[in-house]
Amino acid sequence: MRPALRAFTMLAGAAALWAQTQPAQQPAGMLNPWEIAPVLEEISGHGARLADALGRINVRPWIDRGASETYFELWQSATEQAKALTDTAGALARNPERLSAGLDVLFRIQALETMVGSLEQGMRKYQTPAAAAALAALAAQNGANRSRLERYLVNLAAEQEQQLQVMDSEAQRCRASLTAPSPPSRKR
Repeated sequence: MRPALRAFTMLAGAAALWAQTQPAQQPAGMLNPWEIAPVLEEISGHGARLADALGRINVRPWIDRGASETYFELWQSATEQAKALTDTAGALARNPERLSAGLDVLFRIQALETMVGSLEQGMRKYQTPAAAAALAALAAQNGANRSRLERYLVNLAAEQEQQLQVMDSEAQRCRASLTAPSPPSRKR
């Protein structure tokens, strides 16, 4: 194949690929990065409020009253997880199209919910039911934001998967046109 024709074919393929990967419209329910950023900021703020609430819990009296030492380790882990959630959600709000970072935030939220649930049971048994209810209420405040983040991440993954499929099919088409045998040239 002539170099000029090969260059033209590659340029046409690149242009077609670019045109196909440009989002025509957001899928229904898909939030834009600037729409999910405030949600991530709220998640970050919730993590900070949860870290403050966990910081006010004193697990040592529970242990003195017969609770397992693992409550102390659980409390430490939950406090660290809440602080990490604050940082990672805040960072993701500045670059919300990072799927791996979004999954990290989602996994931190889920882990924190589990830990707080266990601490709530300990508070109910070794402290006061009112304190446990207050912690549960605070933890529940993030439910709507978690759901929005989950939907956003599923849609983001689907969109990125679709873009990869388009890029792959376009690359295969370009490769086929470049490796196709050229017709024999005619001599005049």
